[in-house]
Amino acid sequence: MARVHPVLLTLLALVAGASLAACDDGAAAPEAGADGTITLTYWTSQNPQERALAEGLVAEWNAAHPEIQVEAQPIPAGQSSEEVLLAAVVAGTTPDLCSNIWPGVLNDFVRAGGVVALDEMPGFDSLMAARTPPELADAFTSADGHVYQLPWKTNPILMLYNVDLLREAGVEAPPRTYSEYLAAADRVTADTDGDGQTDRWMGARDIRPIWWQRYFDVYPLYLAASGGQTLFDMAGTLDIDEPALREVYGFFQTLYAEGYFPLSTLQGNAFAQRRVATEFTGPWTAAWLVENAPDLRFDFAPVPIPDGFAGEPVTYGDYKNIALFSSTRHPEAAWAFAQFLVSPEADRRLIETTRQIPIRRGLLDDPELAAFFEATPFMRRFAEQAPFTRGVDAVPSLSEVLDAIAQSYERAIYGVETPAEAVASAQDRFGVIQA
Repeated sequence: MARVHPVLLTLLALVAGASLAACDDGAAAPEAGADGTITLTYWTSQNPQERALAEGLVAEWNAAHPEIQVEAQPIPAGQSSEEVLLAAVVAGTTPDLCSNIWPGVLNDFVRAGGVVALDEMPGFDSLMAARTPPELADAFTSADGHVYQLPWKTNPILMLYNVDLLREAGVEAPPRTYSEYLAAADRVTADTDGDGQTDRWMGARDIRPIWWQRYFDVYPLYLAASGGQTLFDMAGTLDIDEPALREVYGFFQTLYAEGYFPLSTLQGNAFAQRRVATEFTGPWTAAWLVENAPDLRFDFAPVPIPDGFAGEPVTYGDYKNIALFSSTRHPEAAWAFAQFLVSPEADRRLIETTRQIPIRRGLLDDPELAAFFEATPFMRRFAEQAPFTRGVDAVPSLSEVLDAIAQSYERAIYGVETPAEAVASAQDRFGVIQA
């Protein structure tokens, strides 16, 4: 999860002008190698499955394109990949392209002139029209009207549930609404060993006021309750659906007040240990459970929605996309390789190798993936959810706003403030942030 240190953001703002001057020094781009070969550097996630995917795709590309050779490297180690990339933009040491771009930090790259406007590259419009569902296309457009990221993959946050625990408690179907979830929680939460202490809960979350933790509770449920409204409008102005946020705070306040979620942190994987019946998470957890808890029966469903909500519930998509950096000496070659990374065959290998969802139309209708979805039905839930996802707003104050939400959420959880009071206090801080 992205954690961008504010000091680095300040550094980026201070040196962006110098960095741009250094990158645009009027020097001619170097020629290709003596044999005419162009070499590109491609940074990938450090995730082992993604590295394996990248190595396989690069090997295939290099075999078919002797004139354009690609070297795949994991993003250098650091506190977060976003901080490493920002530092590379500042220093002018970025690769030709990277497939681990979190949309929330892209705006900083754009302000520094560090990324290429992809909508000015040949074939961009037809690629986007063929690949990206229309309901998602606007989400990848920056405030200046350009597109600097090629949509690649999403990890929708859904509700993971233990099939057997719910059925043992008399809950036959996964709860869809807040009232259904609370009713199921009342049945599931119990003292199973008779020692007078609750040892099984409906769910559990890290409630420390850490802004990025809210991507796994408040933010996905807020998106569902608001019908997909994010925190900012297209102009970068704060635009929060306050009634929706109050409902989310009230839901979680009840869960903790009734003891359905523990206030303490549970050690180990509580879901695999059958200590919690549900969890709000992405497909990476399913991949871990298949390997480490093969006898556990689980499935996924959309996150809960307020009673009376109409329509498809939206959730957080946790996108990672592809960008070309302005430091590349061979933008056309880098663009050609980027298009290869989002080809139908590469997308199939992405979902099969990493259990992550490509952002592509018609995924569920692809005959080449029929056997995969039949063998891993829980992945179908994520593919079905993918069109109904939202990302984060690429604005400089995003982490501060999320921090204000995290602080007010904690006050609601502990009953220090009512949901309405907590949202009001968050709004007071928002005013200071955007002043």
